[in-house]
Amino acid sequence: MTAVAVIGAGVGGLAAAARLAAAGHSVTIYERADTVGGKLARYARDGFTFDTGPSLFTLPQVFAELFADLGTSLERHLDLVKLDPIVRHRFPDGSTLDSCADPAAFATRIGVAFGARAAEDWSRLWARAARVWEASWRDVLRRPLDGPADLARLAWHVRDLAAIAPGRTLRGLGEEYLHDPRLRMLLDRYATYAGADPRRAPAALVAVPYAELAFGGWYLRGGLGRLADALLSLCLDLGVVVETGATVTGIEATGGRVQAIRVRGGRGTGRRVPVSTVVANVDALTLYRDLLPSPRRLAALSDRSLAGFVLLMGVRGRTGLAHHTVFFPRDYDAEFDAVFGDPGRGVPARPPADPTVFVTVADDPAARPDGHEAWFVLVNAPRQGTALDAVDWLRPGLADAYADRVLDLLAARGVDVRDRLVFREVRTPADLAASAHAPGGAIYGTANHALLRPANRGPVDGLHLVGGSTHPGGGLPMVVLSARIAADRIGPA
Repeated sequence: MTAVAVIGAGVGGLAAAARLAAAGHSVTIYERADTVGGKLARYARDGFTFDTGPSLFTLPQVFAELFADLGTSLERHLDLVKLDPIVRHRFPDGSTLDSCADPAAFATRIGVAFGARAAEDWSRLWARAARVWEASWRDVLRRPLDGPADLARLAWHVRDLAAIAPGRTLRGLGEEYLHDPRLRMLLDRYATYAGADPRRAPAALVAVPYAELAFGGWYLRGGLGRLADALLSLCLDLGVVVETGATVTGIEATGGRVQAIRVRGGRGTGRRVPVSTVVANVDALTLYRDLLPSPRRLAALSDRSLAGFVLLMGVRGRTGLAHHTVFFPRDYDAEFDAVFGDPGRGVPARPPADPTVFVTVADDPAARPDGHEAWFVLVNAPRQGTALDAVDWLRPGLADAYADRVLDLLAARGVDVRDRLVFREVRTPADLAASAHAPGGAIYGTANHALLRPANRGPVDGLHLVGGSTHPGGGLPMVVLSARIAADRIGPA
């Protein structure tokens, strides 16, 4: 059996470990935290339970394939609840639009809310998004792309290239197809799923809303953290060894090949562990800066994704909000200007004064006491740091003051819970940086302002990358696909 070390027990690491163990490899996972799941984390307090990472389960077919390949079924391990609406969008003018996984029904809802022309515009965009999705699913998302040459060699059809529109932005696509500014705002939001600014994000990201709205959005009863539980259980059943509290401090490679890893903590201190294969489920920046210094690859990772400012709140009473509600600001561009700054012109990043506020309220008795709600509130935010494109969230008083600002904004937008709080917990990008070892608290690693992300193949033989910072991108299904790409490339023992 081939010895495989998996660095990090996020969803990508767990999925890769399970696949490789099923293929006959001897696999050990090294996780620096005391629990598994990575950014798919949970927090419990006073009878309330929160998912503190991903809040939406999409593309269930990706997970069904994973569980089937491991000899079981998705339904045996997870209880999926289909959401309708997937997201309730509340716009600055007070109008509301509920998204759903029925294209015809969603077009009808758009027509009722915004008029017949808006519905026609969306249907035209939807047809284009379908072409982009089909080409992406067929040629990109499930196969390795090690660089621009691989992308150029794809057998794109002329029709595919016309739809994908290399060089175009998501914002530009919205301006071409959508006359109603509220629909353009809705489309822009999907760039943030890739940690990007819609004014710079590739038009190909139109595949993101297609994936969500064509195949549905789901909640896992008991919370999305159940996915990590299920994958851990499968790993253990397959003989994977899981060491928590074990920090990998370096990867040794000689002769262009992985030879060993260095580990601190876990089942020993200061160990050198010989391995022939390493699967790195860590941010690519961490890998190429700290574990296997690679200046050339590191240079391509300077464009960091946005981060998130989070409130976890226990709320008395029932507000009747949808599972997911997005409260849009009056000036979306001002939000992105604040989050990313403009270092080239000397303009620093800053917490947005009037941000989009994303609220998740799971109607799940397991998540809250009777007569209460567990609120997860997310605001796009600059990453942690002292550079011009970052904010020092550790500055005394900043986090609490900004939390007050977010609650005031919710009240101004018609949802005032300030006098109904049982508690509130504040999580800044600095907290995510510490808990998940995500540099700067950037949610998706490198911002998806280009079609290519860091490759799954490392610069030395035997090194493979999985997770949201690498190809094919962020989000739970993409992370699971990255694990499949890596496992397929490694092959059976």
